[in-house]
Amino acid sequence: MTKTIEKSVGRALLVAARLHRARMGERLNALGLFPGQEQALKALQAAPMTMGELAGLLRVKPPTVSKTIGRLSLQGLVSREGGGRDGRLVQVALTEHGQRTAAALDAVWNQVEDELLEKLDSKERKQLRKLLRKVAKGLSQAGAELDDPEEDVDDAA
Repeated sequence: MTKTIEKSVGRALLVAARLHRARMGERLNALGLFPGQEQALKALQAAPMTMGELAGLLRVKPPTVSKTIGRLSLQGLVSREGGGRDGRLVQVALTEHGQRTAAALDAVWNQVEDELLEKLDSKERKQLRKLLRKVAKGLSQAGAELDDPEEDVDDAA
């Protein structure tokens, strides 16, 4: 039995994700950022890390991180330094400007999160988080990868 598109959970999830991404994009644009870049900045806020560590944390492929860090570097938000014994491992860290921008992201994320969940009570919010984690785990176990072409919206820069 084939589900109609109106009754498809996947379609509803896709629409919600696209709307969320568009809203985040509007808010991030005010900070000079593109969707996806905020995740790298927030990840680096705690401490510098290698490109590989950042890719693992963000669950994306190394070329995606490399492009994102390259663009953030051009904006003066991150710096790259050789590290390790042989100098081949590159450590990425936030600059002072990057630290200020990362701190400003909390307000942006909270505003969009409030809009996203406005129609849900606290019990529904908790249930939604739990269900989305369960869905993501199922897709991950089925072999789905998170790194997709939409992840690189900052290619337009």
